[in-house]
Order: sequence, then C-alpha cells, then structure tokens
Amino acid sequence: MRCDLFRIKQKNDNLNGANEFMQINLTIKSLATDDRPREKMILKGRSALSDAELLAILINNGTKQDSALVLARKLLQNANNDLQELTRFSLSDLKKIKGIGDAKAITLLAAMELGRRRQRSQKSKPSRITSSSDVYQIMKPVLTDLTHEEFYTIHMNRANEVLSVCQISIGGTSGTIADGKLIFKQALDEKARALILVHNHPSGQQKPSAADISLTEKLVKFGKFIDLPVLDHLIFCDNGYFSFADDGLIS
Repeated sequence: MRCDLFRIKQKNDNLNGANEFMQINLTIKSLATDDRPREKMILKGRSALSDAELLAILINNGTKQDSALVLARKLLQNANNDLQELTRFSLSDLKKIKGIGDAKAITLLAAMELGRRRQRSQKSKPSRITSSSDVYQIMKPVLTDLTHEEFYTIHMNRANEVLSVCQISIGGTSGTIADGKLIFKQALDEKARALILVHNHPSGQQKPSAADISLTEKLVKFGKFIDLPVLDHLIFCDNGYFSFADDGLIS
C-alpha cells in the first residue's frame, strides 16, 4: 500500500514537473530568436508578423502563466479572430483577459485609436461624388468601428465635388439628434450647392427607422425650398449601407 502511495506521489511529481516545463515553454524568451515578435520584426519586417505577434508587442510582457503571445491569442479568440471586432472592445472588454490590466488595455486602445486617426488624416484630392458607394468610401474611415451614433453632412459644389465633411452631432448607442437649423447653417457657411446626410447604426441594422424617414423628408423639403438640395441620406454600417436615393425615397 505504501509503495502504491509512493508511486502515486512520484507520478504526481512527474506531472507537476511536466506542467512546469510546459509553462516555461510558453514564455517568449524560450522561442527561437526569429520567432520572437520583436526580433522577428527586426529581422523580417513588420509585415511578417501575425496579428497575435503584433498584439504581443503592444502587450509587452506576460504573466507567470501566460506569455504576452498567449495573452494576445486569447484576446483574438475573444474577438472571434476578427480585428474589426477587436477595435470595438472597450477598456473593460480588454481586461476580461486575465493578465491584461489597465496599463496593457490602455496601450491597446491607444494603438487602435491611432489607426483610426491615421485613416481620417489621409490627404486626398477633393472627391467627386457620383454614387452612394462614393459616399460610403468617404465616410468609412470616420464611422467604421464606432459603438455610438454620429451624424454628418457632406457639402458639395455644383460639380458634386466635396467641399467639406461636417459633424453635426454625437449620440448614444441607439440614436443621435440632428438639428435641421444647424445642418443648413453649416452648409450655407460652406457655400455648398448641395449636401448629403450620413449617420451610422452601430447595431448593423441598415434599414431606416421611422424617425430617420421623418427627418429626411423634412430636410429634403426644406432644402428644395431654399434651393440647397439634399441629394441623399446614407445609413452607414460596418458591413454595408442604406441609401435613401437608391431606394427611391428621395427624388
């Protein structure tokens, strides 16, 4: 009986040793030099790194249980391995991963926000709008990944070239207020000859609400009255859009 107990203890000791060995092997330092994210970037360039490896560099260090690379993989798993979904994560969402505290989460959020701002700051020649698809592409860097509603107007000259894109309001997850007086004041200040309305639905629901339809009808009617036509109203979603003009709701 004592021999059996000894064998069980010895077996457990062996298992514990194996577990410790596996944990050691989880650390980034135990990887081959050109497989460590930082060293790999130096040797092969940033494009050679996987999403998890890039995240691991931002996470910087791991825990006793998990390396930064393992934490990065867990983070991606929580986002269904979808970077677009990951960019929607809040501070509390990121901290759901054991080992990611305030400092790591804030670093990740800052990196994602820099990516968004880079898209917004890209310089380009004035765009000429010829279709609702053009509007969607113009607004993509501004509205993608938002978890709340925002309302914008696009001001154009007689040739339908974009003069400016103006933010009208910022709301919550289910709505935002669009003041008609402010919308037309800004358009007149910009000396616009036509405008397009754009707002996003974070829910991904592309169909307009009753309030969306009512607001659009009022603004289109007033635009005709002052000879400043509203050419379209786009409801923006990350996975597509709804165009009032394309659907025959604006004439």
